[in-house]
Amino acid sequence: MAASLIEREEGGKAGAASAAAVRPLMDDGKNTIASQLVHRLREAIVSGQLEAGAKINLDRARQNFNVSLSPLREALARLIADGLVEFEDNRGYRVTPLSLANLEEITSLRVEMESFALREAMRVGDVEWEGNVMRALHRLNRAERDPARPETLETWEAAHRDFHLTLISGCRHPLLLNFCGILLNLNDRYRRTFLTRTSGDRNVAAEHSEIGQGAVARDVDYACAKLADHIRRTGANLVRHLAEKGIA
Repeated sequence: MAASLIEREEGGKAGAASAAAVRPLMDDGKNTIASQLVHRLREAIVSGQLEAGAKINLDRARQNFNVSLSPLREALARLIADGLVEFEDNRGYRVTPLSLANLEEITSLRVEMESFALREAMRVGDVEWEGNVMRALHRLNRAERDPARPETLETWEAAHRDFHLTLISGCRHPLLLNFCGILLNLNDRYRRTFLTRTSGDRNVAAEHSEIGQGAVARDVDYACAKLADHIRRTGANLVRHLAEKGIA
């Protein structure tokens, strides 16, 4: 197994590295080594393979990915901008810790930003956007999610992210879409911890259907209200879950 990318402060105990880390990275001119590192490290953090609060060991990460420090530092800088990694003088890089306050802020921002983006998408989105939303909804509702089978969680997560981003893609505001994507990554980091133990405590398929169908019908108030309720309910469930685990 490849060397660990992280180490705990308590006695320097190592965590398990992502298997993806050992795959070679290639600079093809379109997908740079730094960009590939960003993708892999982001997935490792969001999925929980790199644990919250863990120190990122640069030497181990460099060896695992077989890269120099330059693209590795560039990748980490991008993840700092996304809120997934922190840097402290004399302490180095660390996976951003989890906290109730952080989750509550993410939830509030998602409600405001995604509701605005959806409202704009319904105002200016075209027929192609409508078709994309319905296709993304169909793929999501057909995806199985079974905590006992990790491969189904990965498939569902990809379909879930695609649906939420497709839903707002018609707003034609690139900066807003980028910000919403960052918030979704931050939120998914909490939610995917929750989903390791449960397949859900409510009918999320129905909720997604209500949002998607309301959006393509251009029922602005209905679709935005359903989206906001959906985000808030997920946030409330996660707050309870973190509180049970003693995360303040």
